[in-house]
Amino acid sequence: MDKQFWRTKSIDQLLADAEQPEHRLKKTLGWLSLTALGIGAIIGTGIFVVTGTAAAGQVLPYSSLFQAPLLDVLMHGAHAMNANGRPGAGPAIALSFLLVAIVCGFSGLCYAELASMIPIAGSAYTYTYATLGELIAWIIGWDLILEYAVSNMAVAVGFSGYIKSLFETYGIHIPDSLSTPAYTPGMGGWALHFNFIGFFIVMALTVLLVVGIRESSGANNVMVGVKLVAIMIFIIAAAHYIRPINYHPYFPNGWQGVLTGGAIVFFSYIGFDSVSTAAEECKNPKRDLPIGIMISLGVCAIFYVGVAVVLTGIQPWRSLDNDAPVANALHAIGLNRVERWVDVGALMGMISSLLVYQYGQARVWFAMSRDGLLPPAFSAVHKRFRTPHVATWIAGIFVGIPAGIFDIGTLVNLSNIGTLFAFMLVAIAVLVLRKRQPDRPRGFSIPWSPWTPILSLAMCLVLMASLTVENWVRFFVWLVIGLFIYLWYGRKHSGLADANIRQR
Repeated sequence: MDKQFWRTKSIDQLLADAEQPEHRLKKTLGWLSLTALGIGAIIGTGIFVVTGTAAAGQVLPYSSLFQAPLLDVLMHGAHAMNANGRPGAGPAIALSFLLVAIVCGFSGLCYAELASMIPIAGSAYTYTYATLGELIAWIIGWDLILEYAVSNMAVAVGFSGYIKSLFETYGIHIPDSLSTPAYTPGMGGWALHFNFIGFFIVMALTVLLVVGIRESSGANNVMVGVKLVAIMIFIIAAAHYIRPINYHPYFPNGWQGVLTGGAIVFFSYIGFDSVSTAAEECKNPKRDLPIGIMISLGVCAIFYVGVAVVLTGIQPWRSLDNDAPVANALHAIGLNRVERWVDVGALMGMISSLLVYQYGQARVWFAMSRDGLLPPAFSAVHKRFRTPHVATWIAGIFVGIPAGIFDIGTLVNLSNIGTLFAFMLVAIAVLVLRKRQPDRPRGFSIPWSPWTPILSLAMCLVLMASLTVENWVRFFVWLVIGLFIYLWYGRKHSGLADANIRQR
C-alpha cells in the first residue's frame, strides 16, 4: 500500500490517456484565447472588492488566537491576541499588489514549464501525479477543488454586491434577504437570507460551460474587453480627483501591513493557473500555454497597481472596507456616470472570473476521475458538446449553494491558503523533473533554475504564514476529509492500483 502512495504516472502515459476517444476534448484554443482566459480569471472580485478590504484591514482586536496571523502567533504567542486586528496596508496596498505579482511571476514560470511539458487537463494535480506520487497528487487535486470552488463562491458574493450597487443608481433596491449571504460575522452572524443573485449567476454559467468551450471562450473574450475598458475609464477619470493627503502616511502599519495586505490580495492573482487547466483544449500547448500564462499575469499586474494607486488617492484608506469600494468611492466624489461604467465592468469581470474558475474546477475533477481517483461519472464527456458535463453540473451546484450562505471575507482567505499550497507543490515538481528527467523536451524552460522555483517556494511560505491560524485549521480539516475519501475510494479505484488491491 505504501508503494502505491508514492507511485507516479509517467508523462507518456498521461499523454496517451488524454487521447482516448471516450475522454478526448475538443482542441479549439489559441494563445489569444488562453490569455483572455487568464485575464478573465484574474481580474474580477480582487480588483473591485478585495482592494478595499486589504487596504482598510481589520480594525477590531482578535477575539482569539485563531483570528491572528500564524506568523504573529509564532513570534509573539498569546500576546498576538492584543494586536489591533489585521493591519491594513493603507495606500501601500499598491506595493502589496506589486509584491504578489512578483511572487505569482515566479510561480507562473513554474507553471509555464510544466504546462509546456505536460499539456494535460488537471493543472497542478497532473504535474504532481507525474513527479511526487499518487497521494500527493490526490492532496493537491483535493486542494485545487477547494481553491476553485471557494474562489468562485467569493466572486459570486462580490457580484451580488455590485448588482445591488448598479440597481441603486437607478433607484431600485434589492432586499438583503435575496442578495446577501446567510452568514456574515460582522453583522450578527446568521440571518434568514440567501444570496440568490450569486446562486443564479453560477448556474447560468454552468449551462454555458456545458454547451461548449468555444462558446464560453467567445463570451469570455467580450467580457474581458468590456472590463478592461471600464478599468481604464476609472483610472483616467478618477485620477483628476486624487488628494495627496490621502497618501499620508503611506505605510500606516509598516511593512507588516504591506505583507498582510499581500496575503489578502493574493486571491486577486490566482486565476492564471486556470490557463493550464485548458491544456487539452489548446491547439499548440507547448507554445501557447506559456505565452497565455505570462502575458495575462503582466497585464493584470499593471491594472491592479493602477487601480490601487488611484483608489487610495481619491478616498481615505480606512473608508474602503465595503462590498463595492471602487463604486462607492466614485459615488463619494460625484462621478456617478463613471460609477455606472465601473459597475458594468465589475460585473463583466466577475462573470468572466466565475466562468473561468468553473471551467477549471470541472477539468480538475475530470482529470482525477479519468485516473480513477473519483467516480467515472466525473470524466464522462457529452456526446454532442464534447465537454465534461457531469463534472460541470456538480461543480455548479457545489459552488452555487455555499455562495448563498457565506460572506466574502471567510471565503477569500480560505482560497488563498489553498492556492499558495498548490504553488509550492508546483515549484517542487519543477525541481523534481529537472533532477529526474533533465533531457526531456521542454517547450518552455524556466530561467535561473533552480533558484527561480526555490524563490517561488520560499515566498509562498512567507505569504501562507501571514494568514490566520483559523484558516490554517480549516485548510487542514479540508485535507483530512480528502484523505479519508482517498483511502475509502480513490486508493481502491486508482488506475495505478495493483490487481490485488483492485479485488479487495
